Amino acid sequence: MEKIVYNDEVFSEFISEARIQSRILEMGEQITKDYQGKCPIFVGVLNGACIFFGDLLKSYSGECEVDFAKVSSYGSSKYSSGSIKVLKDIDSIVNERDLIVVEDIVDTGLSLKFILNLLGQKNPSSIKVATLLFKPAALKYDIKIDYTGFEIENKFVIGYGMDLAQKYRNLRAIYALDK
Repeated sequence: MEKIVYNDEVFSEFISEARIQSRILEMGEQITKDYQGKCPIFVGVLNGACIFFGDLLKSYSGECEVDFAKVSSYGSSKYSSGSIKVLKDIDSIVNERDLIVVEDIVDTGLSLKFILNLLGQKNPSSIKVATLLFKPAALKYDIKIDYTGFEIENKFVIGYGMDLAQKYRNLRAIYALDK
């Protein structure tokens, strides 16, 4: 098992590339069934969801559109600042459309709650959430996750789109901080 060391912190492989890809295929098949005959708009939350977003779209076999939103609550820290900044709003007209918000990870739920409120003001027909990782023990807001790749314990993770000070997003597996 490969290890990554950053500023004396050690990260070990936590979820392999093969497990990630297998689970994403299952998620894509389920979303395809759920949206049969519809054309949802997949809204990727940048930057973290970019890799998961691309792979999830490739596993979805129905018609769809794509858009992106970008918010920040972390900056370059491992911990949320507690306040949200919109860095990029979506461009699509979503009035009476089905939306699927695609997140890399849901931990406290602060960012996701903010995004769901922002999108909800645009009068979509529905909003569902797909996330690769979900940390139920860290969740502080009442948020419904419709499609979950993996439920994990409250660990700091990097790789597969998730970063540490903007580094390591390109790792093919997910690594967790050893404690």
